[in-house]
Amino acid sequence: MMRIIFDYFCIMIKDVRNISIEDYNYPLPDERIAKYPLSERDASKLLVLNQEGIISSHFKNIGDYLPEDSLLVFNETKVVRARLQFKKESGAAIEVFCLEPVSCNGDYQLAFSSTSSCRWRCLVGNSRRWKDDILSMQLKIKGIDVVLYAEREVKNDSYSIVRLSWQPAHLSFAEVLEAAGEIPLPPYLHREAEPSDRERYQTVFAKYEGSVAAPTAGLHFTNELIHSLETKGVLFEEVTLHVGAGTFRPVSTQTIGDHEMHTETIIVKKSCIKNIIDNSEKCIIPVGTTSMRTLESLYWIGLMLMEEGMEERQLFLDQWFPYKERDVLPTMSDSFSTILDYLDKHNMTALCAGTALMIAPSCDIKVAKALITNFHQPKSTLLLLVSALIGDRWKDAYKYALENGFRFLSYGDSCLFFKS
Repeated sequence: MMRIIFDYFCIMIKDVRNISIEDYNYPLPDERIAKYPLSERDASKLLVLNQEGIISSHFKNIGDYLPEDSLLVFNETKVVRARLQFKKESGAAIEVFCLEPVSCNGDYQLAFSSTSSCRWRCLVGNSRRWKDDILSMQLKIKGIDVVLYAEREVKNDSYSIVRLSWQPAHLSFAEVLEAAGEIPLPPYLHREAEPSDRERYQTVFAKYEGSVAAPTAGLHFTNELIHSLETKGVLFEEVTLHVGAGTFRPVSTQTIGDHEMHTETIIVKKSCIKNIIDNSEKCIIPVGTTSMRTLESLYWIGLMLMEEGMEERQLFLDQWFPYKERDVLPTMSDSFSTILDYLDKHNMTALCAGTALMIAPSCDIKVAKALITNFHQPKSTLLLLVSALIGDRWKDAYKYALENGFRFLSYGDSCLFFKS
């Protein structure tokens, strides 16, 4: 019997790695990509896919389709003005795109509160024109003349490590970035950020700075809609996943087994984990793929602690961890309770971890019962995630959306998908 189980899981791992990304392709004309948001956040269309089929509505009516015992989970991350545009004395433009802080153990708030200087992992545009010189930028913050400097310390094929410093040194990096940076719109919009994007490419519940892309499913919510859902008995929780630029990277390999998932930082308060355990029988619905990735990562991190021990360390979830052979999997409550034990043992108030989790078909979805999301790019890991939840029904939903005037991607329309 054990041999049969072992063989089954070996086959499952092999099969998931052999998934062809071409099976997750679909035609997406450029004119169907929403270049700008609608004037009202909750005026977007809503496609509901449940056991009865497909329903077309508007996001302001989403409460009509949520179960009475729903628990919605928001991602509270805030998009930072991560694009810094420097100009050399020669006139050459150099873009420094801040991805994540170096040597802060995933603590973005510590990085943003830095004064005098900080080091970031960055993408560099027009990199070949930047030699060993130090770049500088003049700006004003609250009427004070400020100079921002950039010095490249390390250059790799995929990124650079850049030391950013500024004068006066008492200012925080958050203040400097707010004044000097630009909102990093998704590359497929093919336009520069405009002043209106500072508000619209940010959710109304954004709180913790750290993302270079918005958790776009949350863009449809207004404070009024949230209040309306609360009066209907819908519960809310908040997690944080800082979205990295890798979220836009398409799968360029033939099979997903050759695709290296990007790593993102998740931060979840102990109170949130307790609340989800207490409401584990409710219909838990992540708002966006980032919230779903956080919740599912929590389950597998709990299992990882069960299997690998409870010593304090920098926690990291590998992309293939859920696909390893195992005889029995714990319940969601048991896995989450293990995380609470870990936090209590080490006197922590929140879990901070890195996740490279790839949620693909055959991944056992342990937390989400449904998902609020947007329409995603062809051949993307986000589309793989959707398929893991609803199977091949994503093809019916996307076909319907293309035939019925739905708008796609970050500023586009929304979906409410119930787990198959």
